Amino acid sequence: MRHIISVLLENESGALSRVAGLFSARGYNIESLTVAPTNDSTLSRMTIVTTGDDRKIDQIEKQLNKLVDVAALQDITIAGHLEREVVLVKIKVEEGQVDALQRIVRGFNASLSEVSQLKFIVEMSGSCEKVDELLNSLSNGEIIEVARSGAIGLASGEQALVVPD
Repeated sequence: MRHIISVLLENESGALSRVAGLFSARGYNIESLTVAPTNDSTLSRMTIVTTGDDRKIDQIEKQLNKLVDVAALQDITIAGHLEREVVLVKIKVEEGQVDALQRIVRGFNASLSEVSQLKFIVEMSGSCEKVDELLNSLSNGEIIEVARSGAIGLASGEQALVVPD
């Protein structure tokens, strides 16, 4: 089963390396990983997407909690959550396909930037499934390059990931 684990960790050099090393040393796979500072400059929020049964995810959480850099963590897939991904796609289209590309982009609520006469960059934010759908819809053109952010997410409702007192 796919899980999204949000981690608050100290914003220090080597913290990301220690988390990645933990996964690598135990043979766990990271599907996607995003890290960015939070509103507290001493903390970063790491979003890890991984797969495994409940026992494996429980082991991952226990091992992450042992790392000195980890301040708090939460598996947001257990309860309701909102997740998004950003994708940038550089695409080359034939001269007669520009209108079709524009229709696809509008249909996905994405944006289109012209790079050169028949090369464009499509930008979209949405669920991972929507990103996959967009990429499938763009198969009429020649996809030159794709950059995906990986999932980020927050638990919905009142709960929030905070450092315990």
